[in-house]
Amino acid sequence: MATFVIVGAGLAGAKAAQTLREEGFDGEVVLIGAEEERPYERPPLSKGYLQGRSEREKIFVHPPYWYADQEIDLRLGVTVTGIALDAHEVALDDGSRMSYDKLLITTGASPRTLPGQAYTLRTVADSEALKAGFAAGGRVVIIGAGWIGLESAAAAREAGCEVTVVEPAPTPLHRVLGPELGEVFAHVHRRHGVDLRLGVSAEEVEADGVRLGTGERLPADLVVAGVGAAPNVNLAREAGLEVGDGILTDAALRTSHPDVYAAGDVAESYHPLYGRRLRVEHWANALNGGPAAARSMLGQEVVYDRVPYFYTDQFDLGMEFSGDTRGYDQVVIRGEELEFIAYWLREGRVIAGMNVNVWDVVDDIQRLIRSGGPLPPQD
Repeated sequence: MATFVIVGAGLAGAKAAQTLREEGFDGEVVLIGAEEERPYERPPLSKGYLQGRSEREKIFVHPPYWYADQEIDLRLGVTVTGIALDAHEVALDDGSRMSYDKLLITTGASPRTLPGQAYTLRTVADSEALKAGFAAGGRVVIIGAGWIGLESAAAAREAGCEVTVVEPAPTPLHRVLGPELGEVFAHVHRRHGVDLRLGVSAEEVEADGVRLGTGERLPADLVVAGVGAAPNVNLAREAGLEVGDGILTDAALRTSHPDVYAAGDVAESYHPLYGRRLRVEHWANALNGGPAAARSMLGQEVVYDRVPYFYTDQFDLGMEFSGDTRGYDQVVIRGEELEFIAYWLREGRVIAGMNVNVWDVVDDIQRLIRSGGPLPPQD
């Protein structure tokens, strides 16, 4: 009987295990997670759960009994310390070894940290600690105006905190959206009382505040570091798998070893639509990539070419984003204020789109991206 081992018990790993059973695989499925919590979804940690609007039980991918019912060997609080590719074995932190026929790596990413007492937001425990901190009120300084930073800022303001966001770029989300749409998020946060310090770097996190590169010191009761995440590739690199920004895979999510696959935040996969490898750190990639990898492990023909997708809710702004803005040369906006659709174009072709407080249009936007044909801006 074949044994499929999944290293990483997050959303991608859990959905891969589910898909293996749904597709009729009757061999042994082992799902190994370093956290003590069973697999859960991360978006609520910076959105509804952090804001106190959703219950804890709703974050989990499956109910607790599901894994036993599906005969999935779920091992929590266990760390895989090594992979022996030739022997088809993984080493565990208790000193034991486990054989596999095929292996899926879904180890995700870890938040980048800053020296000093700064919170990060990646796990359930992180979210609960921040929720308690925000509930206490006071002054919150958030370093980084990316998605995590801005969502944390919105949650802190709605909890009644004084919030300052420090960001070295000239606009929030500058690298992802560019200056045109970054200004929209700046306007929303300022309108809701967030003090945005743009074009300024944080020099040091101190015991009771943050010292800026300008020399100014911001007093703080709580500091959040939202400075990005790094893929957990060390296990793959030490095993000898090819690694770039993430674990390199083809469009079928196969790594450089034919019996090892990777999916989710940790994978840098060839994307046929863009003609290059992408590493996508968003929920939808884990949700869809895990099942695609499972089907590939079963020998099915898989071409994983989902358009990257992300969503956020901040104050009165609800947004869905599709595509990849890299290399854009024009932005076209249709609508006004906080109800519009923005399109990023490269050489007249739509490469990304974002709908803000406009709903049920994601499929249409993604069709434009997939079409690949030139589209005059006036159309």
